[in-house]
Amino acid sequence: MKQVVQNYKSGELAVLDVPVPGCKPGGVLVRSAYSLISTGTELMKVSEAGMSMLGKARSRPDQVAKVMQSVATNGVPATYRKVMGKLDSYTPLGYSLCGVVEQVGAGIDDVKVGDLVACAGNEHALHAELNWVPKNLCTPVPDGLAPRHAAFGTVGSIALQGVRQGESQLGEVALVIGLGLIGQLVVQLLAASGVRVVGVDPDPVRCELAERLGAAACGDPTSAAVETAVAELTGGHGVDQVYLAAGGGSNQPVELAARLCRDRGRVVDIGKCRLDLPWNAYYEKELDVRFSRSYGPGRYDPEYELEGRDYPIGYVRWTERRNLACFLDLLARGRVDVEPLVSHIADFDDAVETYQSLKNGDLKAVAVLFKYPEQTVEAEAPAVAVPAVNVKPSPARAAKTPVRLAFVGAGNYATSMLLPHLAQRDGVELSTVVTTTALSAANAQRKFGFAEATTDLDAVLGDKSIDAVFVVTRHSSHAELTRKALLAGKTVFVEKPLALTEDELADVLAAVEESGNDRLQVGFNRRFAPLLQEARQRFGARTGPASLRYLVNAGRLQHGSWYLQQGSEGSRFVGEGGHFIDTASWLLGADPVSVYAVGTSGNEDLQVVLRYPDGSTATISYVTTGAPGFPKETLDLVADGKVLKLDDFVRASVYGRKRWVSSRLPKARDKGQNAELAAFVKAVRTGGPMPVPLQSLVATTAATLAVQAGLAAGAPVTLAGAR
Repeated sequence: MKQVVQNYKSGELAVLDVPVPGCKPGGVLVRSAYSLISTGTELMKVSEAGMSMLGKARSRPDQVAKVMQSVATNGVPATYRKVMGKLDSYTPLGYSLCGVVEQVGAGIDDVKVGDLVACAGNEHALHAELNWVPKNLCTPVPDGLAPRHAAFGTVGSIALQGVRQGESQLGEVALVIGLGLIGQLVVQLLAASGVRVVGVDPDPVRCELAERLGAAACGDPTSAAVETAVAELTGGHGVDQVYLAAGGGSNQPVELAARLCRDRGRVVDIGKCRLDLPWNAYYEKELDVRFSRSYGPGRYDPEYELEGRDYPIGYVRWTERRNLACFLDLLARGRVDVEPLVSHIADFDDAVETYQSLKNGDLKAVAVLFKYPEQTVEAEAPAVAVPAVNVKPSPARAAKTPVRLAFVGAGNYATSMLLPHLAQRDGVELSTVVTTTALSAANAQRKFGFAEATTDLDAVLGDKSIDAVFVVTRHSSHAELTRKALLAGKTVFVEKPLALTEDELADVLAAVEESGNDRLQVGFNRRFAPLLQEARQRFGARTGPASLRYLVNAGRLQHGSWYLQQGSEGSRFVGEGGHFIDTASWLLGADPVSVYAVGTSGNEDLQVVLRYPDGSTATISYVTTGAPGFPKETLDLVADGKVLKLDDFVRASVYGRKRWVSSRLPKARDKGQNAELAAFVKAVRTGGPMPVPLQSLVATTAATLAVQAGLAAGAPVTLAGAR
């Protein structure tokens, strides 16, 4: 299929051939009929992409702050690779469309194949021939409403949410500053609510259009006509509410709002404009400044948008989806008219030229639509199950034979920490990348040289030429994907965690037993870190029990991170705690026999104590409330009159009869990914033993799961059968 993309580093726009997205549970696969270009938001993004790096930084100070924090945590080289990787990737455009449901995922019962739906979301309602859209970001289109009009659903919801924030009442007077696409819709919604509207925009054509669509008067912000109209309509008191629908760097809109608003009036910010509020003006009138967050309640809440959890209507009357349905209803009943806003309808194949015309000013438009070619939907090929294979130990491979790898998942970790090492390794062939979202597969294929990109996992597992499969997806899918790959006879590298529950772990082991295939590696990379390897060697053998202390300054997650979706993705510690348990067990040379865990209120900070067969203990302090500038990982190992100390994979030291201190690493922290991958590839190529024994991987996973059980029970948990 085709999709409009942009490279944020170079500014390149393209219509790219990408794989069709998979139809996941909780959503529908939609074939686009029309998609709407946001001439405000999207053109701002397109313009930013054409700026120099300095210009990009100036336009997004919030992102610069994140980069500086990453430098403090991960170092300059790792941050540079991560930032440049993101910049030099194709990103999607679009967030408002109408199309026909082509496939329905599990859990969807209110739409069916063939239904016309309006879709929202800057990750789901993209300028693409096909999109997977979650349940709460799409709604059926009322009978009789034209698809090109229904494509306005998302921007209509933005305008509608802004009007709701203004709490307008019959007979009031409102000022709308900025008469672009959102401003024109706000004018119509207010007029439909019985509010008299004065519009402000420097473009006389837009002013005339707003008056035709219901505004009482419109004019240039510098003209006396606007102030005169406000005085006549309000008896000199000023407007009851102001809607800021303008963009740009001028502070004129907020100053004009203060001048023309009545005492204790309301100012609602819908657009992205400068907001240096003149304190005296806003204080003396005690103006109520409000923000309107996109399409409505539910926006940026992954449980609502991605998991389909609705808010009870008795508590949240107007959610994203209900706003979308309401706006479509207003369109269908003729209370709002978007046809006069349509300046141009372009063929989807001409998308790049259309964007360039808008950017250059050759095409002056309020709203532009892409029209997609009508296509006959072909019947989906029947799925073919990959039979379980009883794999015998692989014979040794010739060193010159390339090892063919497939990746399932191509997110940030895969593209920044794994693929850069594999792409440069001799004797490795990146065969296929599998994702459920088409663009991430296309980006990985372009950047790392995969031979193929697809969304068909079964085809990859059935490809006998592929030697090993990397599972680098969200945590909830690790165990099932690993089980399938093992049954298909593949050597498997799965990022931590291996499993989220005891049942999932049992399923993986059942697949090993059924297939005879125990060729499995979990991404516990820290034991492979060169600095820690050398420190362990310098520490030497021990005779007595050891005491290990591991402080993990994990930090808080950003709102909206999928790591916070504990219902589906497991707790944060279950997700990454295996790293630290594996490191401790490797340093102590044994697997733990019991786990005791205590946490603060809400279990944000954890203390995990592991006991080992020889009496050694390891205490892992996993904290999220520490200072972000403090090192992320510090470790001390004490035994036999010796101390090993690791400072965040930057410096290590050993104190004993002689003291050894490593040189401070001049480059990025090496946490062992490269060495781990080298060991894995060698095992695949030669048929030799896996880098970490399966029993150790199982013990670490069981100990990680025992942390949650211990927190619930408030008591130590014995790891039965541990040795």
